[in-house]
Amino acid sequence: MQTPSGWTRRQILQRTGCGFGLLGLASLLNQEGLLETTSAEDVLGGRSLNPLAPQPGHFPATAKRVIWIFINGGPSPVDTWNYRPELTKWNGKSIREFDPEFKDTTGFFKNAVGNLMQSPFKFTPRGQCGKMVPEIFPHLGEHVDRMAFIQSGFTESNNHSPALFAMNTGFARMGFPCVGSWVTYGLGSEGANLPGFVVMSDPKGRGLPKGNAANWSAGFLPGVYQGTYMKPQGDPIDNLIRPPGLTDSAQRSELDLLKQLNSLHLQQHEADSELAARIESFELAYRMQSAAPEALDIASEPKHIQDLYGIGDERCDHFARQCLTARRMVERGVRFVQIYSGGMENQRSWDGHNDIDGNHRQFAGETDKPVAGLLSDMAASGLLNDTLVIWCGEFGRLPIAQTGDKPGRDHNPHHFVAWLAGGGVKGGVNYGNSDDIGYKSAENRVHINDLHATILHLLGMDHEKLTYKYNGRRFRLTDIGGHVIKDIIS
Repeated sequence: MQTPSGWTRRQILQRTGCGFGLLGLASLLNQEGLLETTSAEDVLGGRSLNPLAPQPGHFPATAKRVIWIFINGGPSPVDTWNYRPELTKWNGKSIREFDPEFKDTTGFFKNAVGNLMQSPFKFTPRGQCGKMVPEIFPHLGEHVDRMAFIQSGFTESNNHSPALFAMNTGFARMGFPCVGSWVTYGLGSEGANLPGFVVMSDPKGRGLPKGNAANWSAGFLPGVYQGTYMKPQGDPIDNLIRPPGLTDSAQRSELDLLKQLNSLHLQQHEADSELAARIESFELAYRMQSAAPEALDIASEPKHIQDLYGIGDERCDHFARQCLTARRMVERGVRFVQIYSGGMENQRSWDGHNDIDGNHRQFAGETDKPVAGLLSDMAASGLLNDTLVIWCGEFGRLPIAQTGDKPGRDHNPHHFVAWLAGGGVKGGVNYGNSDDIGYKSAENRVHINDLHATILHLLGMDHEKLTYKYNGRRFRLTDIGGHVIKDIIS
């Protein structure tokens, strides 16, 4: 006997029987914690078909979006934001006079170790908080009352690539999702026509940061959460302009057919988050063809705004354009923007092994006015109230000299500085401290996991609950560590 559907009674019993059996097996596996889930579902709640749809956090957020100014190469704390007057007293002396038990520089060039070296820059108190600021940051010094300074950061690696991976992903090896990917995975994007996560790198031909695109990878998260890299030369995003001869209606018809075919396949593979992400990526690319050119049109900004950022100033024009682009991106719904200052190696970045004076003076000059303009602009419009701005590199530098004609400073994982502003951050405060010469973080030490936990907290997410199951284990950005730095939160 056949049913109206055309199936025999035997076929119906066979299909339903298998289905009930699979449901039972799935239940047993789930009870034992053995059921692998690769869908975009997470602990924040179920997802719609669009993996970048806005998602609620675990609790009310003070920040909705992030702009990270990544100081690539490792800025020197004692020459930027950690004034150490005692270093002047110890200038020219062996570090072993300061610490008789000192045995290892932990630097990279152990055969070029000199004596302790004071900063070549003059420091003066700025703002109501009296923060000591070096002469290389005349414009950023105007904003110290908006900034919370982390004076006691530390990491594990003294090599750029693993240190970059650690700062970006929480792990000192490639293959893990970066902060921007975790944020967009947890919260989605506020805008439907632009990527949720955008990355910009050095536009002056100095290359990508070491580790290249692995620094903004989604790792084992669905690919839709990886950073969209904007090329510094030529068209910022590939295939943004429709091919000649292809009309809007024809392209729309092609995408509709592709979406229909993919959706039929997705119905049979509902747990395939990569397929869902692929469907959305085609749609996003189509929408970006009209939205992205407008977002990137900084020439439409009033002249006084362009001047505020330093556009037209030969020294900082390139970074000014990126900072203004970042503001235009976040106000149009982009959740996370990361801008790298400096390129691949040594004097092409903040990696001042030689001539720390010339190196830091140059890169501070490229970024000081643009970042200060970004803070001023967003503060005036109110956008800074719920936008978190971060200034941080992958590690710090030693207070001793790296010998040469023009002394520099070697790598130092034991101490780095960072500042945060906006997005619910308490301004004008210093958290933690180093020893007197700026060699090691000594008071209220802040690990990278702590920094990441704090960023997620400001965005309304509990770092212990934002997880993703991969290879049978639930991973998180902060791995098995991380404490929120509550003293810098308003």
